[in-house]
Amino acid sequence: MENVLDVNQLRTVFETDRGQVVSVDDVSFSLKAGEVLAIVGESGCGKSVTALSIMRLLGKNSRIDHGNIVLDGTNLLELNEKQMQEIRGNRISMIFQEPMTSLNPVFTIGYQMIEAIQLHTDQDKKQASASAIEMLKKVGLPRPERIMKDYPFALSGGMRQRVMIAMALACKPKVLIADEPTTALDVTVQAQIIRLMKELCAEVGTAIILITHDLGVVAEIADRVLVMYAGQVVEETDVFTLFDRPGHPYTQGLLRSVLHLDADKDARLVSIPGSVPTMYQSLKGCRFHNRCSYATEHCLSHPPTLEATQQGHWTRCWEVEAAASSERQSGGGVSS
Repeated sequence: MENVLDVNQLRTVFETDRGQVVSVDDVSFSLKAGEVLAIVGESGCGKSVTALSIMRLLGKNSRIDHGNIVLDGTNLLELNEKQMQEIRGNRISMIFQEPMTSLNPVFTIGYQMIEAIQLHTDQDKKQASASAIEMLKKVGLPRPERIMKDYPFALSGGMRQRVMIAMALACKPKVLIADEPTTALDVTVQAQIIRLMKELCAEVGTAIILITHDLGVVAEIADRVLVMYAGQVVEETDVFTLFDRPGHPYTQGLLRSVLHLDADKDARLVSIPGSVPTMYQSLKGCRFHNRCSYATEHCLSHPPTLEATQQGHWTRCWEVEAAASSERQSGGGVSS
């Protein structure tokens, strides 16, 4: 099966008062039709900037200065803004973290959905309205005809998120990017949204890039996982391997920091010491070395490259074998 999206050696920089800083550094991955790729990591690791780079929605003080982004044979970095506008919402869509800031508060839901559909299809207003109502039904919203007349403020957070999913999938995009789509929702609604995204994308063959810090959501929906730290990919593998045999010490730390249902009642969460380095810090050697219990002198001065430790499993770590051995001895690994 051919890839619908290829991101190769992506590097995104920001121009600041303190000089140029790198937010995303040498990020590469591919995506096949119907596949769900989760990108995980702490806040500030570059997940959202990676998504905005793919969508070409970076601010004026930021730019992509290396790499390419190929969507279904088209290099998005070679397109002008008008050409990108034709692709956004059509061949690639994005659901943002807070739907209230994505929906225009002065226009009805129907107006915004019809406008989006007509922009990317040859449907007239009546046909677009029918398509919008059908999509609202598919995402499980009651009384879709009434919701078409409502303004965003009249809907709950879960309902607004469902509207955003309906809008994002209305034109059957090749790729859907979902940036923390369930963060502000309660647990019951989270499960419904995740199940909905999975079902709708399976139905139309859309591939998903899910950006999240919630490992429970990752276990529920993802096929493959990209773990990012300080702007770099530090591990990539399938979701089962990630939970059963995490290779990078950072991934192991993320999994240990989650409390599990079968844990002892007196069990304590194990946090990763320190914090993610800021973009302004001078980064030498392994970017995780100051928080890693396996770091050696070699790690402090030599940046590791992303290497295959086994088929389909890549890790950016000099001490990955020692870390994996220690993890096995301590009974690490978490069932997904």
